[in-house]
Amino acid sequence: MEDTRCYQNRELSWLKFNERVLEEAADTNNPLCERLSFLSIFQSNLDEFFMVRVGSLHDMMLLKNEVRENKTQMTAKEQIHAIIDETKRLTDKKDLVYADLMDSVKKERIILVKFQDLTEQEREFLEKYFTQEILPLLSTIVVGKKQPFPFLVNKGLYAIALLGTKNDKGKIGIIPCNAGVFERMVEIPSRPNCFMLTEECILHFLPKVFEKYKIQSKALIRVTRNADIDADSIYDEDLNYREHMAEVVKLRKKLCPVRIEISREMDERCIDSICDYLGLEKNQVFLYKSPLDFSFLSTIQSRLRSKPELFYEKRVPQRPQALAPGEMLLDKVMKEDVLLSFPFESITPFLNMLHEAAESPDVVSIKMTLYRLAKHSKVVECLIEAAENGKQVDVLVELKARFDEENNIEWSRRLEDAGCHVIYGIDGLKVHSKLCQITRKCDGKIVHITQIGTGNYNETTSRIYTDLSLITSDEEIARDAANVFQALSLGDVVDETNALMVAPKCLQNKVIALIDREIEAAKSGQKAYIGLKLNSLTDKKIIDKLIEASQSGVTVEMVIRGICCLQSKVPEYTNNIRIISIVGRYLEHSRIYIFGEGEREEIYISSADFMTRNTVRRVEVAVPIRDEMIKLRIRELFISLLSDNVKAREQMEDGSYRHVAAGDTPYNVQEELFRMAYENANSATELH
Repeated sequence: MEDTRCYQNRELSWLKFNERVLEEAADTNNPLCERLSFLSIFQSNLDEFFMVRVGSLHDMMLLKNEVRENKTQMTAKEQIHAIIDETKRLTDKKDLVYADLMDSVKKERIILVKFQDLTEQEREFLEKYFTQEILPLLSTIVVGKKQPFPFLVNKGLYAIALLGTKNDKGKIGIIPCNAGVFERMVEIPSRPNCFMLTEECILHFLPKVFEKYKIQSKALIRVTRNADIDADSIYDEDLNYREHMAEVVKLRKKLCPVRIEISREMDERCIDSICDYLGLEKNQVFLYKSPLDFSFLSTIQSRLRSKPELFYEKRVPQRPQALAPGEMLLDKVMKEDVLLSFPFESITPFLNMLHEAAESPDVVSIKMTLYRLAKHSKVVECLIEAAENGKQVDVLVELKARFDEENNIEWSRRLEDAGCHVIYGIDGLKVHSKLCQITRKCDGKIVHITQIGTGNYNETTSRIYTDLSLITSDEEIARDAANVFQALSLGDVVDETNALMVAPKCLQNKVIALIDREIEAAKSGQKAYIGLKLNSLTDKKIIDKLIEASQSGVTVEMVIRGICCLQSKVPEYTNNIRIISIVGRYLEHSRIYIFGEGEREEIYISSADFMTRNTVRRVEVAVPIRDEMIKLRIRELFISLLSDNVKAREQMEDGSYRHVAAGDTPYNVQEELFRMAYENANSATELH
């Protein structure tokens, strides 16, 4: 029988993760400008959460869908209310962190001021600046019988006022504040590095805009809109699929609001009117003491760039330890498997391999799945070069990669124009796998080089996300990978595999079978073990199997950065499970599955988290590690992650997360892995 103590709600677990991000912004052990980055990440994370997750729940609530989620049995309405309460607690905490950060920024002689902080001369300057530079660019709206309430752009900043005259009390005036035509921060000439936010300037001078009215109440507001669109459910068969996705992107900008953020207390009549116009409840209004948009923090960081002590010490990805100086990956992998570990090792050897494949007369074809790409993608450049050199290039570009649709649409056009065969995903499923296969004809024999990774083919994120990439010439793995590509080209998925795990049909069941194997081992008195590194854990089938494993005596250790719907340390249920989360300088993104110890040990790396969307609603690939030295390396990596006592937080009995006690010797796993990467690169150089 299930015990609800063993589960956590997905959305509330995510908010706990974002609180860990906020804690990094508050942590004075982090350099000041990096703390500003964490604060910005906290906000952008929360924006996306409301746009996607709360948006989805909002849709369910509007449909009066009383379906309960399958772990804590909460309805959509109950989840939204719990989210709102927790978000208000977190944003109050965020306001305090922001105030503390601005005090620290002030010590570095950069100051954000309000109008009351200025001298008379400075006020005169601002009024003149507003009149000459800002006022001519403003669009003003007074809501009335002839002017309906305007469309408020998602995440746009607006000054809003309750206006009154002798005959008319209660009109609403609205002005967009981020038209993109004026600077976000106005510098006060008499005080270098002293600024006022432009939206605050606009808000102060509203009487100059609405001269015929009395300003009865005013504030800045920001609206967040639902962005959760099911692209397949609204597919129009008369449209080219790529053009359809472009329409989806446009539609997203117009979906219903799910949140209002406001900068100060306002007349209740005005708030009531706004909520009425936008179709929101009063509890969906969030009052802040900090700015509504933190994008200006990057300007402050730029101003402080000359002070390196305010930033992380520079780290440069190193030559992979598997490669000797000057050694080419394409040659190396024909002899033995190669593992790349980002960001500690450089992605350049992989890019060089693609470039070499594009030019090599031995290479017949290149096949690849693309999910998220850099804005200036060298990966795509290599694929285009290969196609132009007469290679067969088959590329699946996932146009449904959320918030990357426009970028992917543009790259797909360029690939097609170069002569690549481009596939745009498959019906009802996202292709999230990181799979590449190069086919060569050497001495009359066909050989395959297969690359399977945990992260995207993105040069930018490879420097800030921790990911693993296996490159192998193993023929059994190659056959499975070829079958995956063949199925995708037919708009289908594979039904069975030999070496790989491939969702949606051959991953969840194989994972459960391996957990069952460990359960049986524990029952027979053997030492049984499961080690998992994931971004998120929500799949109830796998969660329930892990609970059963714990009850059977299997030791389960997990490193889960974000959402975790499994509660550890519940007596008689999950007391054999330990869960930690690492939030630090680099985003922990790699997925590792370890089952068993000794001769029974099996290790996989994968693109798939244990979320239902990954295990049964996406095409994902997990690859077994067969090279003994690479297995040892990943095992040691996993042990290192569990040993972190600087950035690791452990899940406690009450579901909260607390920093692991540092003891006498602090151990920051990310810093240690970079130290080792530098050491390996230097020692290899000395040997050669």
